[in-house]
Amino acid sequence: MPGPVSTRALGFALLAGLPALSACSSVIPDAGGGRVGTTPRPAPTPAPASTAPAGPTRPYTPRPSERGSVAAKPIPATPNPTLAAAAVPTGATTAAEAGVVAGPEFETLGVTASQASAALAAFRLSCPSVTRRADVSGLTQNADWTESCNAAKGWRDDDAAAFFQRYFGTVQVGGGTAFVTGYYEPEIAGSRTKRAGYDVPIYRRPADLVDVDLGQFSDELKGKKIRGRVDGSNLVRYYDRAAIERGALEGRGLEIAWAADAAEFFFLQIQGSGRLRLPDGDVMRIGYDTQNGRDYVGIGKLLADRGELKPGQTSMQGILDYLRADPVRGAAVMNENPSWVFFREITGPGPLGALGVPVTGRASVAADPRYVPLGAPVFLSLDRAEPNGLWIAQDTGGAIKGANRFDSFWGAGNDARAIAGGMSGRGSALLLLPRASIARLIRR
Repeated sequence: MPGPVSTRALGFALLAGLPALSACSSVIPDAGGGRVGTTPRPAPTPAPASTAPAGPTRPYTPRPSERGSVAAKPIPATPNPTLAAAAVPTGATTAAEAGVVAGPEFETLGVTASQASAALAAFRLSCPSVTRRADVSGLTQNADWTESCNAAKGWRDDDAAAFFQRYFGTVQVGGGTAFVTGYYEPEIAGSRTKRAGYDVPIYRRPADLVDVDLGQFSDELKGKKIRGRVDGSNLVRYYDRAAIERGALEGRGLEIAWAADAAEFFFLQIQGSGRLRLPDGDVMRIGYDTQNGRDYVGIGKLLADRGELKPGQTSMQGILDYLRADPVRGAAVMNENPSWVFFREITGPGPLGALGVPVTGRASVAADPRYVPLGAPVFLSLDRAEPNGLWIAQDTGGAIKGANRFDSFWGAGNDARAIAGGMSGRGSALLLLPRASIARLIRR
């Protein structure tokens, strides 16, 4: 996750074939070599293929962080229709290329006072990054944010709706059809030291994990990266989950803590950050440091395709029940996802999003920065009521790709876990952009 450490933004509702993890979208897992530029180079020797062996059995003794939970029952709603728009051009890869159409004025959206207040507080946090960050969506320029960010500093939270009404207009990107999932900050049982009942290692980034910027070798590969390790004169793929479970990293002093339950830690890796409830009651917060460069494989889809999960059981809670029913089988299934996440301890506010500022429960969403300027407000109108309203785009995610694809952050605790674990909403989305951006983009 080069740059600011970001919390994992992968929606649980379709814990399926969606690829991987927060702020890792520029990494090409498992990429091979061949030619770089015009000079022939020997292809890197690939690591032996993993056949998803049955990993070691982990204890699934019920612990305080594993109280039984179920996905929250959706509250149905009727989404606003999308706006009429031209067809998105073939090959469009940014919001500017996909096209935008002017949307309604903010006061017609029905945003509640509490939603506007929470969004304004989150927006303030984003401003220092927004005013200096390059917007790859093509929708805004740094100077466009100056007026609203200056005003936000002293604007009263109880009058937040007036702030957004004054400084922002709305646009729809492309067809406007939205799909929204959810994530949260999990809390699981853990220990700073290995002890009875706490034997699942949580590793920091290994020194031999190498990031390679392919853009240094070819202009055609700008923005592309791979990860691996050096083996002799070759760059090979890094150890996959099965190899790490078998002990590939043991004895190197990489453990920053130990989890009590392998299945809970597996889902914390998907989230990319979380809290460890220590035996003495204290909390240790850990955040994403990097990932092993392997493709993320959603085990929910694997199990559903095999008929081992029934429709409606592919939530986080349903998959956890499946893994715990047979720990040996569960360990083998988890190993079918070769991706492994490395962590660092976080002190201070968190979890951190892609802008390097804390994300806020029920106010922050992850988005694809090619289609949403990070820091921009987003209005969602979906067939599920809980996410409807105003959010701030403060995070990214490897699975959060394309226009109008969002991952809503719900904070920490049992309610957040229940909502995020089964979140899946469809409907329409609007971006709120500074009026200077609107004037430049929309030719009336």
